[in-house]
Amino acid sequence: GRSMEKEKLYRLKAEANQLSPILNIGKNGVTDTLIEELNKQIKANRLVKVRVLKSAEEGKDLKAIAEEIAAATRSTVIEVRGRTVVLYR
Repeated sequence: GRSMEKEKLYRLKAEANQLSPILNIGKNGVTDTLIEELNKQIKANRLVKVRVLKSAEEGKDLKAIAEEIAAATRSTVIEVRGRTVVLYR
């Protein structure tokens, strides 16, 4: 069971490398509007990449923001790299 998960994760990460970020999270941070849009995108594409702008961090770290949007969209954080977050549902 475990290795399949690893393989799937690896495949999703590889797929995510081809993606461009569909949304920027800016100084307003994680808003209802953002979550709504993200939910639409995840529903349509399953795998999405989001860019977190410096202004969004405001003392929060990127991982915390990633977890927050994952929880709000009931998706899984596949990867946090640089300033981008990859989500999958």
